Amino acid sequence: MALTTLDHRTALVIIDLQNGVVGLNTVHPTADIVARSVTLAESFREHGLPVVLVNVNGRPPGRTDRSPAAGALAFAAGWDELVPELAPQHDDLLITKQTGSAFPNTGLHEALTAKGVTHIVLAGISTSNGVESTAKSAFELGYNVTVAVDAVTDASEENHNHSLTRALPSLSETGTTDDILALLANTRS
Repeated sequence: MALTTLDHRTALVIIDLQNGVVGLNTVHPTADIVARSVTLAESFREHGLPVVLVNVNGRPPGRTDRSPAAGALAFAAGWDELVPELAPQHDDLLITKQTGSAFPNTGLHEALTAKGVTHIVLAGISTSNGVESTAKSAFELGYNVTVAVDAVTDASEENHNHSLTRALPSLSETGTTDDILALLANTRS
């Protein structure tokens, strides 16, 4: 569904723009995704709206989908650190997750509720996992959801396109970074 509005208390949620993820091969250049996400974050901050920076640092404990021979996942030092371009500010929410969605077991819902947030805008990597999973959770929790379609990407073009054309339109409105910025400027001035 095309972008129509942003609620008075909308938060930007940026998914997994961290060293180990932006270094992966993706359909769209991750530098472009980071740049658009930074632009969105700066605008949300200027308008006094919450910015949530999410990283992933592993898998949930107790998972049985890996054989014992595979051992624990090992990541390079700094893999889970947010890219410096995001320049976290003192009032940004920093959320660390171990699932696709940013909501389970992270306190994100409680933090957004405390700030009166009713709507989230999503950006980040990957479209078919972290972004789509977070959109589903947000939708199920009653948030209005918007996805910045040019500020998301995936390792798989097929999965990226499926998410943007099939899965996400049933859960959210979609628009470009410029669409979101224009609507934000027009509804906040």
